[in-house]
Amino acid sequence: MSVEYLKSGLSEASRSEEDLKVRKVVEETLASIEKDGDEAVRSLSQKFDNYAPDRFRLSDQDIENAMSKVPKQDLSDIKYAQTQIRTFAEAQRASMKDIEVETQPGVILGHKNIPVQSVGCYVPGGKFPMVASAHMSVLTANVAGVPRIVASAPPQAGIPHPAIVTAMHLGGAHEIYCLGGIQAVGAMAIGTKSIEPVHMLVGPGNAFVAEAKRQLFGRVGIDLFAGPTETMVIADETVDAEICATDLLGQAEHGYNSPAVMLTNSKKLAVNTLSEIDRILQILPTADTARVSWRDYGEVIVCDTYDEMLNVANDIASEHVQVMTDRDDWFLENMTCYGALFLGPRTNVANGDKVIGTNHTLPTKKAGRYTGGLWVGKFLKTHSYQKILTDEAASEIGSYGSRLCMLEGFVGHAEQCNIRVRRYGRKNVSYGEAAD
Repeated sequence: MSVEYLKSGLSEASRSEEDLKVRKVVEETLASIEKDGDEAVRSLSQKFDNYAPDRFRLSDQDIENAMSKVPKQDLSDIKYAQTQIRTFAEAQRASMKDIEVETQPGVILGHKNIPVQSVGCYVPGGKFPMVASAHMSVLTANVAGVPRIVASAPPQAGIPHPAIVTAMHLGGAHEIYCLGGIQAVGAMAIGTKSIEPVHMLVGPGNAFVAEAKRQLFGRVGIDLFAGPTETMVIADETVDAEICATDLLGQAEHGYNSPAVMLTNSKKLAVNTLSEIDRILQILPTADTARVSWRDYGEVIVCDTYDEMLNVANDIASEHVQVMTDRDDWFLENMTCYGALFLGPRTNVANGDKVIGTNHTLPTKKAGRYTGGLWVGKFLKTHSYQKILTDEAASEIGSYGSRLCMLEGFVGHAEQCNIRVRRYGRKNVSYGEAAD
């Protein structure tokens, strides 16, 4: 049994060094927003996007103007994608029930699923205007019932991107801003004179946006750490090298630091895939990005057995995991650490990213070990409640509570129980002592 790396990417030390550089930039930028508010936001937008309008929030007329620029087919496609995403989100919401149970006579316990009251949805724009991210965050928050949905995306060619604005509006955004990067998530979380702060930040982004969300976590909630995209292809000889190479490079084009990993039990397929990647990079229009990403972050790993492939896959915990084997459902049953699974050669990550209905905001950097991706449940807080309806129950629960509080030395806690034992149970309990 063995695990062989035919190709490796940058070392963990090198990746950590880059992370430290990003962290420092983000710290300084957020501090400037905290100190100078709108002035800092305007300066940052001018610096990074060459965009500094009188106001960053779009008016109804601005939204209407943007939507008028969207071609008919693009508008139809956006609506189709949102229908798919809404259908799945509504099914997920329906699975989450408020409950109330009577655990013993007179004792009522329950929970309610309450929407987060304000959410900031960031939609990346940068090199690629990620229209689909508006569906994934704004629309899903809308299905969850969030009463204030703020959406922000950077300008494209000096103006709000028409398709992104359209997707935000149709998805149900209540406020739309043309603002990008650290300044966008910082302004939404910290607040300025012109932007009321939100309770939660969601949405993917580059390394700087992801780090900003990390640093802002605690001040606001976040959906998850969603940094540069990651993809893994798990394949055996039931598929060919062309489809493996296509699927790896299809995600590597996201950015210069997008990990793409091939995991296989066939050395022949691995070698052929490496050759196909070289060929496709000669014809791929986005090869300037994909080539660097593959060079620095691409990996090809050959295992002896399917069990080894499973163990390696769970350890890497990639954001997107495409499985093309003779036992796809076995991986579905046994994989535990990932963002989302894409099962079978007919399935692909791009469909999940854009249209099929599942959410494309997914955990990266091994966060799939402890969280899933963005979904309607991320916008809901499950809050418990309790009530006691009878004197008998108040006395019985109070007696147990009194003794357990005193066990821990919490006399004041115990007295909360004792006063109810005395009042509702009509029992004489000495002050500061455990009830019988």
